[in-house]
Amino acid sequence: MKCRRCKAPAVIEVRRHNAAYCKGCFLHVFRGQVERAIRQWRMLDTDDRVLVAVSGGKDSLALWDVLLDLGYRADGLYLGLGIGEYSGRSAEVTRGFARDRDARLVEVDLSAEYGFDIPTAGRRGSRSTCAVCGLSKRYVFNKAALDGGYDVVVTGHNLDDEAATLLGNTLRWQTESIARQSPVLPSRDGLVKKVKPLHRLSELETAAYAFLRGIDYVVEECPLVAGNTQLRYKDAMNAIESTSPGTKAQFFLGYLDRGMPLFTTGREVELVACERCGQSTTGRFCAFCRAQAQILGRQLATGDGPNDVAPSDDRQVADELSDEVLPAEIYATRGADAGP
Repeated sequence: MKCRRCKAPAVIEVRRHNAAYCKGCFLHVFRGQVERAIRQWRMLDTDDRVLVAVSGGKDSLALWDVLLDLGYRADGLYLGLGIGEYSGRSAEVTRGFARDRDARLVEVDLSAEYGFDIPTAGRRGSRSTCAVCGLSKRYVFNKAALDGGYDVVVTGHNLDDEAATLLGNTLRWQTESIARQSPVLPSRDGLVKKVKPLHRLSELETAAYAFLRGIDYVVEECPLVAGNTQLRYKDAMNAIESTSPGTKAQFFLGYLDRGMPLFTTGREVELVACERCGQSTTGRFCAFCRAQAQILGRQLATGDGPNDVAPSDDRQVADELSDEVLPAEIYATRGADAGP
């Protein structure tokens, strides 16, 4: 095979584009796709302070690498989840990446800061380990960005992630979840802007980028992920993609272009400060504080006496933990700066 752009020997084939590329041209095309996403969705400005959520995996490290190369003021944020050797290896790889590039890495340890790790949460909580993990990440990412004065949080969700999420939400007709699945969630009322610059690039392409750039990353999957519904949706999409290359892109990018406007509601709810931690929520206590209280066996005390909430009686914990992104009503609509 020869490179589509320069006709040199190719090192990677991208079937969905019916194209192959040499190393230099593939890296150029990859960065171009990230730049296109940033420009089309107005994700970042050159003077933004950017916080990249990094896990030690290929997607987040590849994205951080691209943003640094493009000249953005991008710091990393690593959240220690306490998942044994897996978390230890992830932290080691992430620190090495930051050290090699003289980049700033912010670290938060879930157990030290909030009193529980993810294995403990899975044993004591009302929902799956993955649900508690996702909730914890969203909470910490937003809080760290607010505390550090960052303008935007960047995550490494790729095309495979987004297509699988859209498939799952569509199969269950979760219309509010579908409506808020956007590459950009605008800032509002204590919620920092969140963006996904890799949404045009597949998992295979990010893995190829990391390999060609010599990025050391954690290859192993999280040991707690077995049985995760998202993986089944990914497998289903992969099966279709294997016989019809480009299906994932047509499905998700087509949704962004033609489907998303059909699901927007124009509804916006009032956000208030959580009575326990001060982060934005739609009720007295945010979902994270409810979950934390349930995991630690504590009461959400505010000094109101009979109105205090005991975690064992709080049935909203399970509902809010099952939410894929954030409480549905918060991001039911796209803000003015969220799209092209």
